[in-house]
Amino acid sequence: MPLPPTDETSHFPGLARVAALLADPGRAAMLWALMDGSARPAGELTMIAGLSPSAASAHLARLAEGGLLKPEVRGRHRYYRIATAEVAAAIEALMNVAHAAAPAQPATRPARTVPVEMRHARTCYDHMAGEVAVRVFDLLVEGGWLVRNDDDLEVTEQGVARLSNWGVDVKALHARRRRFACTCLDWSERRPHLGGALGAALLERFTLNGWVERASRPRVLRITPLGQHEFDTFVTS
Repeated sequence: MPLPPTDETSHFPGLARVAALLADPGRAAMLWALMDGSARPAGELTMIAGLSPSAASAHLARLAEGGLLKPEVRGRHRYYRIATAEVAAAIEALMNVAHAAAPAQPATRPARTVPVEMRHARTCYDHMAGEVAVRVFDLLVEGGWLVRNDDDLEVTEQGVARLSNWGVDVKALHARRRRFACTCLDWSERRPHLGGALGAALLERFTLNGWVERASRPRVLRITPLGQHEFDTFVTS
């Protein structure tokens, strides 16, 4: 029996190409470092990946050509960031696959190898992840602010009013081309948190309100005393 065609244009165009880009440990390290939504200079990514400047330059060029990274020129320096929210979501999904496949870790419990502060609250590209984010998402659903439709979410009339009090304009978010709201499986908690444009808007609002701030460690978020009070109030409201 003849083997199936190997031309990647026959089935799932580009899948093998993207998988090959993600398969290299150095490139994976650079991508993971950018999962906080930041733009980092090539030199910093070179050190993170533990590569020579010439090798890192070649890897960054491949990632940019493959559509996974977006380069930005700032003066004499070149910065890189994750190209799109869809790319970030795919990387986060692969992390879920990696954790689920780890034989030493039951799928229903948080990964003990993840630092405590990162399990508690962190960024997932441009929205919040970790224990706090999972709990907030549960409360939004239980409180009737959000209604689940498989992986997609809709905001109820009550939710529109309550989110408006938090400074979130739901109508404006719906007008964006980006996916409005969806569940995102949290790779440390193994439960969903809120993603999409609404998830990003909430993290932005929490930060502007002084409830959440970025820690010195990449991706880690710190819940401020004011934020802890507001989240505790939300639990009991």
